[in-house]
Amino acid sequence: MYYVYVLLRSNGTKYTGYTSDLKRRLNEHKNGKVRSTNKAEPKLIYYESYINKLDAVLREAYLKTGDGRREINKQLKNTLLFKNM
Repeated sequence: MYYVYVLLRSNGTKYTGYTSDLKRRLNEHKNGKVRSTNKAEPKLIYYESYINKLDAVLREAYLKTGDGRREINKQLKNTLLFKNM
């Protein structure tokens, strides 16, 4: 399985990535082993699973575009609105 995931950083920005081992990757983010999230206390707010790696890679790339960011923001409107809870 491959996973596309979105983390919410403590500074309010989002990080989007993909991995074949979501649990391991989240631990790397939380333990400061990923430079882009090591100072931002990331929290998992969304993920999708895929059987095919290319599907996951293409979905991650799409979510990093303007349209993809708007889609995630719309889909997670309430999660992002109440992010401090």
